[in-house]
Amino acid sequence: FDDINDNHVGIDINGLKSNLSFPAGYHEDGSRQFRNLSLIGQRIQVWVEYHGLEKRMDVTLAPFRLSKPKTPLLSLPLDLSSIVLNNGMYVGFSSSTGSVLTSHYVLGWSFKMNGQAQELTLSQLPKLPRVGPKKISRLLTIGLPLISVIVILAAVSGVVYFMRRKRKFAEVVEDWELEYGPHRFKFKDLYVATKGFKDKELLGSGGFGKVFRGVLPTSKLEVAVKRVSHESRQGMKEFIAEIVSIGRLRHRNLVQLLGYCRRKDELLLVYDYMPNGSLDKYLYGQPKLTLNWRQRFRVIKGVASGLFYLHEEWEQVVIHRDVKASNVLLDSELNGRLGDFGLARLYDHGTEPQTTHIMGTLGYLAPEHTRTGRATPCTDVFAFGAFMLEVACGRRPILQSPTDNVILVDWVYSCWCKGDILEAKDPYLGSDYAAEEVELVLKLGLICSHSQPEARPTMRHVVQILDGDMPSPELSSLSLSSSGLAYAHGEGFDGFSMMYTTSTYNGTSQSSTVAASHLSGGR
Repeated sequence: FDDINDNHVGIDINGLKSNLSFPAGYHEDGSRQFRNLSLIGQRIQVWVEYHGLEKRMDVTLAPFRLSKPKTPLLSLPLDLSSIVLNNGMYVGFSSSTGSVLTSHYVLGWSFKMNGQAQELTLSQLPKLPRVGPKKISRLLTIGLPLISVIVILAAVSGVVYFMRRKRKFAEVVEDWELEYGPHRFKFKDLYVATKGFKDKELLGSGGFGKVFRGVLPTSKLEVAVKRVSHESRQGMKEFIAEIVSIGRLRHRNLVQLLGYCRRKDELLLVYDYMPNGSLDKYLYGQPKLTLNWRQRFRVIKGVASGLFYLHEEWEQVVIHRDVKASNVLLDSELNGRLGDFGLARLYDHGTEPQTTHIMGTLGYLAPEHTRTGRATPCTDVFAFGAFMLEVACGRRPILQSPTDNVILVDWVYSCWCKGDILEAKDPYLGSDYAAEEVELVLKLGLICSHSQPEARPTMRHVVQILDGDMPSPELSSLSLSSSGLAYAHGEGFDGFSMMYTTSTYNGTSQSSTVAASHLSGGR
């Protein structure tokens, strides 16, 4: 009840909380020093006085046989006129011992209205009874109740803690998920692994969720945990089925998807942890660390090999749908691994993919995908073309500026038209690069960016070209200047930007052709 201590005097008005309180004691006359008094084990005098004219209550304490001090211990402005004038007023004593057994004694008292109460004859008052309890009885009367209270409080606290913890780690498990048991993680394990999803464990965030670093408590395996919001219950079963299928993919250039966890409207995807993070942080914004050409070329070839595996070598066709530098992670040896399969779709070989919502990142979307909503291996090839130019040039596919938005593939194409395609290479490469490899990547990036899907090579051919097992087709044979690249970025991106202009371009519609695009210097 907000008591100041366990040895105090208080004035309570219609309640158990004191309106005014002070440690037990008295003000010594003359010196006016305050002397403390113990309320336990000794006789004490108490004066309680109410002054009707001044509407004030005074409480004064003093040791036994000491006259009343002039200065009261407590003085509280209080109007009791409505109570005093009431014929039903009572005056008396009451006490409460709480959980500890105590005894209260009133050795004598005096009361008077409209005047001074009669002084007590202290010599005639009985002595305070003294009881010397045995050690065993003291243990039983004081220790046992105290221990009981502690045990009860501990039990209640334990139940409350258990219930809260149970709700905190509650998961949704439906019958159809039982077959995916080995691929499902407990939310509690992921919570412990990421230290409660603390910000210091945050690896990155994007439009589809946040990624946290974690260490699984049992196996001590380092993992990356992605929290994905999935509010649509209708497609949950199909989505998890595809996630579990993708978890069976095995390739040295793919980030291994270890499993998932489902809790309420949230999905958590668990991946292998890549210690060197994503590729994009080595490319943009004057990075402190950058990759030389040998490392970049190895990453490009590795991602190409991973995409070829997804398209042709696995039991089903897997369309990644979001190939870009930020989704390529680097392992401890700086090998590129394609990750983030949150948008991936699967279908059987020899069948046609179904139409879906347009998903992906602007600048990597093939024009036919923005028109039909159908993702195919050709749309992944288009995104891989943008990725190759991104790595070789160190620039994003679309560079936004206050006056214009410049498309990277158009600028590379303009450099090729001028007969100096190497002008488009990343200036951070310096002079330490293989010119023929850079030129190959830039030309192959343009070929993969053709607006007509049938004009793009397959990932099998891309891998063969990068490995030198197949010659690169000449750009002139594709007649890109007439319709290819200009058509791709004039119509394909314009249509998409008009549909999503608010969230992506802040209300600015886009229109670009090869002739109108221009980039000079810098990133």
